[in-house]
Amino acid sequence: MVPWLGPDDPFPAVERALGAASGAPGLLAASADLLPSRLIDAYRRGIFPWYSDGQPVLWWSPDPRMILRPAEFKVSPSLRKTLKKVLREDAWEIRVDHDFAAVMRACALAPRRVQRGTWITADVVEAYSSLHRTGDAHSIETWFEGERVGGLYGVSFGRMFFGESMFAEVTDASKIALAALVGHLRRHGIELIDCQQNTSHLASLGGHEIPRKMFIAHVRSTVDAEPIPWRFGKTVLEELLSKPAVAGS
Repeated sequence: MVPWLGPDDPFPAVERALGAASGAPGLLAASADLLPSRLIDAYRRGIFPWYSDGQPVLWWSPDPRMILRPAEFKVSPSLRKTLKKVLREDAWEIRVDHDFAAVMRACALAPRRVQRGTWITADVVEAYSSLHRTGDAHSIETWFEGERVGGLYGVSFGRMFFGESMFAEVTDASKIALAALVGHLRRHGIELIDCQQNTSHLASLGGHEIPRKMFIAHVRSTVDAEPIPWRFGKTVLEELLSKPAVAGS
């Protein structure tokens, strides 16, 4: 049975999450609250919330875990062409933390193939915005001609980045933001981005699964490190373009 957490109850060990034979593999616990303190504790343990509107807060630690190593990010020929255009044309910008809550709300409206509605409710936006105000959550935004056209947000502690959600209003706008994030993390030697769950989109960009035990060990070794700076622009894309193109588009 999945434990119900009261306000002061600690998370159970991640090894107690439901297994592959259950109807909800990776489900660890449930609670009524999404307090910032609970969120911080969760991420630092390799746990994340994901649920539908009207449900209690459901906490997950799946095994295996989907991750993306910045060093293995795949830049296809078509994306390479797009990134060169972004670098070349002044109309394109990368902004960091320009309007975090707006990025979350845009992610909430983004269509999902396997999900109806969104879990990014007003309460969720406020909880993550609280982490943003303390410097623990960030948005990377793609802008074109003064309009935000795509982006992503996630949580960062020490030398670990936990990706949450992306949106795009024009072709490749979310990929541009992700490429900028990858370029920034490469500059600072960050080894791993948490992608939470397996999707074909992330796999096409170089994401893959690793055992939960390996993921948790990496989280524990990185979250207490000195945090990296979060000021950068589109010039972080230059390093990605210095790498050979990946076959296919």
